[in-house]
Amino acid sequence: MHIAVIGAGLSGLSAAYKLSKKGFDITIFEDSDIGGLASSYLINNYSIEKYYHHIFRSDRTMLELIHEFELDNKLEWLKGTTGYYINGKIYPLNTPKEILQFPYLSFSDKVKLGLLVQRSKMNQQDLDSISAKNFIINNAGKSVYYNFFEPLLNSKFGSSKDNVSASWLLSRIKMRSDRSMSGEKLGYIKGGFCVLVEAILAKLHENNVEFIKNPVTKITSNNNKIKAIEAANEVISCDKVISTIPLNNLNKIINAKIGLDIRYQGSSCAVLALNTKLFNDIYWLNIKADVPFGAVIEHTNFVPWDYYREHIVYIASYFQDENDPLWRMSEEAVVDLYVRGLQNLFPTFDKSSINWWKLTRDIYAAPVFEKGFKSKILPYKTSINGLYVAGMFSLPNYPERTMEGSIRAGIDCADELILESTAFAGINS
Repeated sequence: MHIAVIGAGLSGLSAAYKLSKKGFDITIFEDSDIGGLASSYLINNYSIEKYYHHIFRSDRTMLELIHEFELDNKLEWLKGTTGYYINGKIYPLNTPKEILQFPYLSFSDKVKLGLLVQRSKMNQQDLDSISAKNFIINNAGKSVYYNFFEPLLNSKFGSSKDNVSASWLLSRIKMRSDRSMSGEKLGYIKGGFCVLVEAILAKLHENNVEFIKNPVTKITSNNNKIKAIEAANEVISCDKVISTIPLNNLNKIINAKIGLDIRYQGSSCAVLALNTKLFNDIYWLNIKADVPFGAVIEHTNFVPWDYYREHIVYIASYFQDENDPLWRMSEEAVVDLYVRGLQNLFPTFDKSSINWWKLTRDIYAAPVFEKGFKSKILPYKTSINGLYVAGMFSLPNYPERTMEGSIRAGIDCADELILESTAFAGINS
């Protein structure tokens, strides 16, 4: 049986790996970066992710995969510190003492915020139809929303922030509140997550998986059954297809409509290598200021500086459509915009401290988890016989997109395909 996998991000690679272990004939189609949003730059003899990444202790599937590839000795649990920039000052928010000292929430607000965090850990209620804004205001008050959460939602979702579901918010809070009294521990693979991607690739090549670096332009079917894929004017027969690309793109290459419309947002992420620290101690700095980004992530305040011998900083923004200047401007103009934003926040920051920079943009960086998103989640098996879908839009990535969710989606999709194929073979044996 020949199976085509469209997309070599974490979902596509994981699905192909699971299928190849079962002896299926696999071809992966990818016209961009292997690893997708988890791909890396190779600069100055080290690898660094194009988008910032870390993992959580609850990421069971990813930890199992790391163990399976014997990479446990490279997995490090490091202190991931967070802070809040407001009115020209950075406030660390890691320990109960630091949170209590945050001056922009009253003691009553902090109690309400603490109760909200506790609720996120035990919540069993379906909040998909309730907006995060209304949920926070109704359960923690306007002050907690406007002084703490609104800047975060605005930086993440922009003009869509008022329609983001409370399910997303509580999932996010729960994910980031699994910490001890001294702060949060996050996982990172020494050498970068490309180490895991390369380990999967090596096993795929060992299992004779074929890679074709061309975009798929058409999926053909006959009598509602998958027949072939077209790529670079070549028709390649296949029995089944797993598509891990955004559904918007999938619907352009197949003569059918798969699923309900899902709104995506784009991402613009710059990596700067500096010869000096930008700020001390804080890994993830949320920003409340008039700058074109909502967070600055100083990677080398998380991962040791001596892995790189320069200070690595991420600056990320989300945008809502193709008309946004962050998508339309040149790379140089976007980075210059970010640099001027940094200079507004940190007047001593000198542009000459930048050793190098890179910018990555993706128009389909993540779904917008709006109210009602849960009803749009598709099963892996579609209404077209032989067509499966997995990716950021799948159940393991609801209500928050993660590397763990993408890997689980790929593996679960492959399991479903294997189960159906086994059952079909049994009926016809």
